[in-house]
Amino acid sequence: MPSIGLENIVKNYGTETNAVDRLNLTVEDGDFMCLLGPSGCGKSTTVRMIAGLESVTAGHLTIGDQAVDSPERSVFVPPEKRDIGLVFQSYALWPHLNVAQNVDYGLKLRSRSREQRRRRIDEVTEKLGIGRYRDRYPSQLSGGQQQRVALARMLAVDPQLMLLDEPLSNLDSRLRLEMRAELKRIHGENQTTVVFVTHDQWEAMTLATRVAVMYEGVLQQVGTPLDIYDRPINRFVAGFLGVPPINFIDLEGDAEPVRAARDFLAGRVDDVGRIGSVAFRPESAVLLPAAEAASSPGLVLPVRFDAVMPTGGSWTVDVRSGGRHFYLTSLHRPPFTDADDVRVVVPPEKVHVFDIHENRTEVQGA
Repeated sequence: MPSIGLENIVKNYGTETNAVDRLNLTVEDGDFMCLLGPSGCGKSTTVRMIAGLESVTAGHLTIGDQAVDSPERSVFVPPEKRDIGLVFQSYALWPHLNVAQNVDYGLKLRSRSREQRRRRIDEVTEKLGIGRYRDRYPSQLSGGQQQRVALARMLAVDPQLMLLDEPLSNLDSRLRLEMRAELKRIHGENQTTVVFVTHDQWEAMTLATRVAVMYEGVLQQVGTPLDIYDRPINRFVAGFLGVPPINFIDLEGDAEPVRAARDFLAGRVDDVGRIGSVAFRPESAVLLPAAEAASSPGLVLPVRFDAVMPTGGSWTVDVRSGGRHFYLTSLHRPPFTDADDVRVVVPPEKVHVFDIHENRTEVQGA
């Protein structure tokens, strides 16, 4: 399967701001790359440029060894010649064709023989568990079944690349979980190069071999899901990933959390004034009695309970300190009450530090 190269890609729609701004990204052969970010960050535009549905304004786009879009070289390969499979949020099934006919559509366009088409339809519909629905029409299928038909239609033609633009967003939570597992299985079996667009961090974390986080048209960070989660390159990436969200302590004023953060930074950085904030993820912290927490080398934050919320398999704990709320998660209900003198303790290696420009800063022991 081919790799995808995006070199200094710019997309502009005639406005002052670029929809995609100087994007440099390589999708390796066999990658399951997730483009992750909020609405309007340029991820769908990027996929549409890879597909050839949008032309690049500037830069150089390659698939394998072939340049497919390069204004400087006057190159543009049309979508139908890029050997790409597409599935979008709208499944775009032909309503007047049954399941088998929808899956057959791309095979007909490629002039496959009747017998080749029949075998391929049988193969992909059985693999995706929709073989028994072959004679049904899209209006007679559930959302999950329609999603499988759209995937089968794409897979039937054995595309070099699979481009998926938020294809699961119309499904309920159970079906989304099932289809994530299905996509993971398909990628594992076929080792097809996949580019998957989502704003759902859980989809990115569970599906991707690598994640590219975008914001306002600019690529922020590329890495494995755990790399990005554990070592976010800046404050935006740290705040975008995680449910409940990461807890930030901005080093402004003299409230209890700020004093605790400065105590933690003392001796770890030469100039605390260049630090804008510290942060910790909800699952990284533990609650300890004040006496036990006193000897901890990590970030120690005096807190009071506000709420303890069961979520089924775990607990979300809302605590407050200096007028600020912080969220923790635990597999067990905390054995404390609001009257207890407790501390939130975060190990040094689990504390994230960001400078005044919101970029990650490495500090001693963290």
